[in-house]
Amino acid sequence: MCFSEAYEDFLEYAKNRHKKQGFETLSRNFNLHILPYFKDRIVNDLKTIDIINWQNIIYSKNYSNSFNNSLYCAFSSFIKYCVYCGYLKENIVLKTDIFKKKLETQKYDVYNLFEFLRFRRHLDLFVHKQFFTFMFFYGTRPSEAMALQFRDFKKGFIYIRHNIHRRGKRLLDTPKNASSVRFIKLSYSMRFRIWLLKKYYFKVYGSFNNDYFIFGGLKPLSTTTLDRYKSKACSKAHLRVITQHQFRHSFATRMINKHVSIARVSKIMGHSKISTTLDVYVHFDKEKRIASILSSQFD
Repeated sequence: MCFSEAYEDFLEYAKNRHKKQGFETLSRNFNLHILPYFKDRIVNDLKTIDIINWQNIIYSKNYSNSFNNSLYCAFSSFIKYCVYCGYLKENIVLKTDIFKKKLETQKYDVYNLFEFLRFRRHLDLFVHKQFFTFMFFYGTRPSEAMALQFRDFKKGFIYIRHNIHRRGKRLLDTPKNASSVRFIKLSYSMRFRIWLLKKYYFKVYGSFNNDYFIFGGLKPLSTTTLDRYKSKACSKAHLRVITQHQFRHSFATRMINKHVSIARVSKIMGHSKISTTLDVYVHFDKEKRIASILSSQFD
């Protein structure tokens, strides 16, 4: 069977077994980085050397380790499907080594409380102020915060139960994993801010209902718009620019520095494993402390 024909069959198979956003990512990456090199080949004629040659091309693009790994997994899933259907006798991708990891400098930056308050003071729009306040003090994923509706706010708790597609039509989707579905208790201050947002939307639209997005109103906030206003506020505040996701990192770092238990931080953030919290945040905190000690010795 022709590679491109087998791929069309694979897409139908994968579409029913992946979340919409995950399927879109898989198909986009496959179309751009795998299909162009193999589309005219016969699946049964593929050899291990073909996979190695493809890997060499990907190496030359200098993609990140995580992206290379995602391409390897996507290709392996396709070949596994071909074996399942009888197009191939064995998964030849598994006979090759995974992409060798290159040395990468991990970008990890956060705001402390003073820096965040300085940043927020220079945000122009009321809704944006509340979005970044929520992100900084509750550590949700940006897509989770954007998906929140007023119906998710009950009796002082916010119910995290959706993700939003940050590209395309920005549709609601299920959370990243089972642990991502969670309740978070809000402070009186944050409850008051949500109440103010409700009053704000009523004033703007002349009406209100619980389907409105907490951060956006009739439709969720745009990622690109948020980034534009964020960069503008950072410039005014003379602060380095951090990503939306790094407001989540800022929350975790603050909680750990305040000696909140790792298990508690992990639960609030919706991590599926405590080890994720340990690996990302505690490891970084230790590195930062060691660097600080070494630096002080030479002052």
